Order: sequence, then structure tokens, then C-alpha cells
Amino acid sequence: MNKIKIKSPAKINLFLRVLEENDSGYHNIETSFQYVDLYDLMSFELIDEGIKIRSNKAFLENKDNTIYKSAKLLLDMLDHKIGVNISIEKNIPIGAGLGGGSSNAASTISVLNKLWNLNLTKDVLMETAIKIGADVPFFVNGENAYGKGIGEKLETRESIKNKILLIYPEIHNSSESMFNLLDAQRKNNNNIKHHMQNDFWNIFLSENKKIKNFYEANKNYEIKLSGSGSCMYIFYEKENDIKEILKKIPSNWRFFFCKPLQYSPICYI
Repeated sequence: MNKIKIKSPAKINLFLRVLEENDSGYHNIETSFQYVDLYDLMSFELIDEGIKIRSNKAFLENKDNTIYKSAKLLLDMLDHKIGVNISIEKNIPIGAGLGGGSSNAASTISVLNKLWNLNLTKDVLMETAIKIGADVPFFVNGENAYGKGIGEKLETRESIKNKILLIYPEIHNSSESMFNLLDAQRKNNNNIKHHMQNDFWNIFLSENKKIKNFYEANKNYEIKLSGSGSCMYIFYEKENDIKEILKKIPSNWRFFFCKPLQYSPICYI
């Protein structure tokens, strides 16, 4: 096999509680991960040598991204020359809390394990994944799950059934900055309790007046936040359920109609 194509899916967090910072500098969390059918499209072609990336997003065509770093980790395990041409059509919004970069890393790890005939076990793939990022093991595992630790301790669960309206306000949220802001807020106020859905909500609203106005004007909808933001979402059954809020989404924001996935395409490589 010389070429493999794969859909690299987004995720949402059904809930997210941020706990204490651990010795590695990461925060422990409690969350529930859910795959949705919004994808980046990736293809991997075997070549003699090197790691080459082509994309509709220029920032991916260098070494400072999760795709290259994942490929390099696997390449360093080999004692002979081999390479890969990677192409990616990026559709998942960046800095949105949808896990696009982690998903791309997991797709890279899993596909190259097969394309380069590494024959690494699932445990080794998961150990490799955590070196790239906290969410990457979830995407390598391929099943919806509750997550603990820094997100790498997974307990498989069934998919939700609801349709999902994703709302992306064209804001790039840095996870590191959001964690720092949350830490500062908690340091200044010991009485802050966990948010019922996502601990980043209060920070996100206080940092973005336009988001806060939108959120408060649509309280008849149960708007949820994914990851550290900026993507929000609403569950619905019929399009009529979201007819009114669609009219209120600012014209410079993007939205996506999604369905839940029981398994990631990574399970079918």
C-alpha cells in the first residue's frame, strides 16, 4: 500500500471541568469527548525520504505543527530511510476548541504506523500520542469517551444522538492563554465554583463582549462551549428548533450543521 486517505474528525466537549495543575505543567481535567462529522481531509503517500506537507493553510507547510512533529516521532523509530508526502485540506476551524490539530496528529500517527509498516501496538501509539498533546490519545483511540488525567485516561461511552449546530465566532483562542486566565481568576477568587457545563465559560464571556451579548440574547437556547473555546454549540432535533438563533448569528461568524459519530474514521484504517 503506497497511499492512504483519511477523514480527520473534530470533537466537542460535552462538559469540561478544569482541576489542579500537575507536576508536568498540564492541568488535570474531567470531560466527555464526542466526535462530530466535521473533517479535515488528509492523504499520505509513501516516498523514499523526508516529510513533506501541502495544505490550503500555509502554517502547516513547515515543521512547527502537530502533523510534522507526529511524523518525525515515528520516523525516528526507524533505522532506514523512508518518507511521506502529506496533503491536508483544513476545514475544522483553528483555535476553536474542536481538537483539529490533535485529530491531525492522531491521523498521522495511525496512518504512518500502517504505511511505514511499523506494526506498533495500540499502547505504543497512545504513548506516542501523549508526547504531541493532551487530546491526541483520545483521537488515536477512536471512540467517544470520558476523559480524566490530562485527558489521556479514557473510558469508552456511547455516542449522543442529537444533531449539533456548531457556531464559530471567528476567534482564535489559545488554550495556553485560556488556562492562564482561568488560573489567574481562581487565584484572585477562591470562591469560584465549577461551571455546570464548561469551566472556561466565564473567562470566555468576560474576554469577548460580542460573545457575551450574543449569549445573553439567546438564553432560551442552551448554548454550550467546546474545549477552551471559541466554538459554541447547540443540540437540536429539527431545523425548526434552531430557526430563530440562525437569524441572530452575526454574518461574519461561521456555523456548521453536524451529526455525532460513534467511531472515528481512524478505526477503519
